[in-house]
Amino acid sequence: MTDHPISQAPDDNRSDPETPALEMQHISKSFPGVRALSDVSLRAYGGEVLALMGENGAGKSTLMKILSGAYSADPGGEIRINGRRVSIDSPLAARAAGIAIIYQELALAPNLTVAENIYLGNEPKRRGMMDRAGMNAASAPLLERLGVPFGPETIVSSLSVAEQQLVEIARSLHRKSSILILDEPTTALSSRETERLFALVRQLREEGIALIYISHRMAEVDELADRVAVLRDGCAVGTLARHELSRAAIVHMMVGRDLSGFYVKHRDPLAVFNDVVMDVQHLSDHAGRVRDCSLTLHRGEVLGLAGLVGAGRTELARLIFGAEQPKSGRIILDGMPFAPRRPRDALDRGIAYLTEDRKALGLFLDMSCAANINLGVIEQDARGGVLDRKHGRARAKNAFSSLGVRAASPIVSVGGLSGGNQQKVLLGRLLETGPKVLILDEPTRGVDIGAKAEIYRLIGELAAKGLAILVISSEMPEIVGLCDRVLVMREGTIMGEVGGNGAAEITQEAIMEYAAGIAA
Repeated sequence: MTDHPISQAPDDNRSDPETPALEMQHISKSFPGVRALSDVSLRAYGGEVLALMGENGAGKSTLMKILSGAYSADPGGEIRINGRRVSIDSPLAARAAGIAIIYQELALAPNLTVAENIYLGNEPKRRGMMDRAGMNAASAPLLERLGVPFGPETIVSSLSVAEQQLVEIARSLHRKSSILILDEPTTALSSRETERLFALVRQLREEGIALIYISHRMAEVDELADRVAVLRDGCAVGTLARHELSRAAIVHMMVGRDLSGFYVKHRDPLAVFNDVVMDVQHLSDHAGRVRDCSLTLHRGEVLGLAGLVGAGRTELARLIFGAEQPKSGRIILDGMPFAPRRPRDALDRGIAYLTEDRKALGLFLDMSCAANINLGVIEQDARGGVLDRKHGRARAKNAFSSLGVRAASPIVSVGGLSGGNQQKVLLGRLLETGPKVLILDEPTRGVDIGAKAEIYRLIGELAAKGLAILVISSEMPEIVGLCDRVLVMREGTIMGEVGGNGAAEITQEAIMEYAAGIAA
C-alpha cells in the first residue's frame, strides 16, 4: 500500500439547496418469488434529516442496501448524487460516492484502537510501516469535533455501544461522507445517550450533511425530522414536510388504516384487582442491580415496570423467572412459596418470560416457525418414544391463526420473518405452555406500528381472560396506554407506584418524577 497524506480539515458538504444531495428514481428489486421494491423514488437534501419510516417488511432495509451497494437494483432505475448519475454496484462504490450507513449491528474491529478503526482499510504508511502516530494525530481533532469523551488510542472494546456508534460516525466523516444513513440508532442507547446522539445529528445537519434516519419511534421523528418519507409493501406512499407531520398521518400512511385507538386502553381505568397471583417480597440480587424490591401482581391485571435504562427492570424479571438466583427475599405464587432454581421451574409453575432479545435469547432463527412454537411443549407430542408431528403442526397452525402471524406457512424459517412476526411466534411458544403469569420484557422492541397495535390488542385479550401480565417497556406511551398500574424503578429499587385501584391517573410526568429521583 502506498503512503497516504493525513488531512482532517472538514469540507463544506452543503449541496445546492435546489439540487438533491441524493435522488433515487424508479428503484425496483425482486428476489425469487418476492417483489421487495416497486418503482420507489426518494430524495434527500444536504442540511436536512429525512426520516424513512414503514412497517417491518415495507422495503426500507432493501432500499438502503441498494444505496449502500450491498444489493443491486433491478434494471430501469437510477441514483444521482448532487445531480450526477452514479453507479453503485458495491460498498466501495457507495463509499466513493460519499455514502455511509451505520447499522444497528456496528461494523467495528473491537480489538483495534479508535484511530485504527477510523482508518480501517485505508491505513497510511510511513517508511513502509503503519503510521499510527499520524493516525492518532489526525483523528484527535475529528473526535474533538464530535465532542466524544475518549481519545484516538482507546481500544474500541472498552467503549459503550453509544460510544462505538460515535466511532462509526467519526469514520464516515473522515471519509468525507456527504450522505449518512442511521438505521435505528437509538435501539441500545439510554435516554442520556440518545440526547447526545440527537445533538450530534443536529450538528451534522448544520454542517450540510444529508441524513437519512430510519426509526420506528414517533417521538424521535417528531424531534428530528425535517421531512418523512414512508414506504408500504415495497412502494413509496408519500413524503410529508415538517409542517405536515402528525402521528396520525404517518401511521395511516404506514399501515393504510386508522389507528386512532393505538394507545387507548380498552379497559376500565377504575378497575380494582383483588386476586393476588404473585407476591414478590424484598427481592435482592448478588450484584446489587436489584435491591429490596417488592410487588404484587393480580389476576387479570397488566402491571407496568418502568424506569430508565439500567434501572434494574430486566434483572428483577430474571430473578422472578429463575434465570438468576436472588441474594435475599422470597416469592409467593398462588399462596405457595416459589423459589425457582432455573427457568424450567418457573415454566412448570406457570410463569412465562418473553426476553427483550428475541434473536439471541428467544428464537432459534434457523428452525421453522412450527418448531419454535412447539419447543416448550414438545414432550406432549411424544408417543412411546416417537414424536407425533401431527399435533405439532395443528398447534402451530392454530397459533398462526390466533396471533395473526404473516408468513407463507408454519414450516418457513422464523429467521426470514419481520420483527413483528418473529415476536408473535415467540409469544405463541409462551402461550402454548398455558401460563398464569406472563412477563413481557420490551414486547414491541424493533416491531413496526401495525404489529405493535396487534400485540397491544393481544395483551388486552389475555388480561381479560385472567392472565396476570408484567410489562417492562422503555416506551412511555406504551406503559401509560397498556397498564392498569405502574411501578417505577431507579438504581435497582422500586421508587414508587403510579395509578392502581382507581387511585390516580397514570401519566408520563408522574412516572418520570420517580424514574429521575424527583419524587420522594
